[in-house]
Amino acid sequence: MQRCGVEEVAVALDSEDVVLLLVLRDSEDEEVTRLRELAESRGIPVREGSKTDLWRMARSNEGEDPPGILALVGRDPNASIEQVLSTGGLAWLLAGARYPVNIGFTIRTAEVSGADAVFVDCDLNHGERKAAVRASMKAHRFMPVHWVDGDNLVARAREAGFRIVALEDSGDTAPWDEDLTGDVLLIVGGEHDGISDSILNASDSIIRVPMAGFVPSYNLQAPMAIVSAEALRQRS
Repeated sequence: MQRCGVEEVAVALDSEDVVLLLVLRDSEDEEVTRLRELAESRGIPVREGSKTDLWRMARSNEGEDPPGILALVGRDPNASIEQVLSTGGLAWLLAGARYPVNIGFTIRTAEVSGADAVFVDCDLNHGERKAAVRASMKAHRFMPVHWVDGDNLVARAREAGFRIVALEDSGDTAPWDEDLTGDVLLIVGGEHDGISDSILNASDSIIRVPMAGFVPSYNLQAPMAIVSAEALRQRS
């Protein structure tokens, strides 16, 4: 999804579907300027970031200076629900979480692991939604995030050909034993109530991350991270 530095970005602009550039604010690099102007001439959105922003976002090694430019390819962060479902891929539905920080962490986990979109069915006010976005490191800038009614979204995803896979303690299949390729909607529930019965009943399969400790459950983002990494492994 990411093309890092002037060489990779130049190649991407010639051969890939670049949907966004992130460039170093006030960069004096002539090649960065040239690539930025080329992108703007094609109508590709360009956003500026600080040195810290670029360092945090880039695939730079520890101690290296951040690149002056990054490109996002293959995923439109402004895609509508209809566009996401018609394009296919892997998406997440977060159904019923209560805490903005947990929601933000799950959005970030989905983006980092290459998901195509996140759908959020949670009862948050405007301030809480902003807090969730902050906790996600503003990952919504690079991936579609839509606030939805969960049951309606599941029905629409099924109609679009997605398999519905729920992540719940009641499951009897480990993530690595489930096929996570193709068009898949993965669902993770809230901290207290889990996934609603209506959504579980509409699911094609229910998976469970194994546990062996005394405490009976993981924190919300931990099993999601495990399943996200397994999905990335299978789809790579």
